[in-house]
Amino acid sequence: MPETFASAVIPAEAATVWRTVRDFGGLADWQPAVARSDLRAGDASDRVGSVRSLIMSDGATVVETLVAMDDQERSLTYDIVESPYAVRFYRATVRVLPLTTTGEAFVGWSVVFDCEASDADELVGSFRDGIFATGLRALAERFATP
Repeated sequence: MPETFASAVIPAEAATVWRTVRDFGGLADWQPAVARSDLRAGDASDRVGSVRSLIMSDGATVVETLVAMDDQERSLTYDIVESPYAVRFYRATVRVLPLTTTGEAFVGWSVVFDCEASDADELVGSFRDGIFATGLRALAERFATP
């Protein structure tokens, strides 16, 4: 199965960055690829099994389920359950680690997915460069000191 990864150093403490990233329903607050993010009625941003519906900046709708959240490890994992992407399976993890020498945070965003072999390279680039890297740049800007 194809996989990809993007990462960034965020100019804030890991605990501070984690408070933003762990809000499963708040992705549109910092990810410019997402125009709107809504939790399913009755769900919570920190409860495994919660479902969010994303309206992407291009108008596409993506539905994702939170499959794991670990505050100790500062990681969350989610699956895409509905999307216009040509994937049969999609599982992504975002992890926030402290950079102890600088007091900043390292954020890694990875995905493993299944698709037709002919679509793999395009999807790897789209997820890594179009979604993950864009979101990580915006996250860094959110915490940048003016």
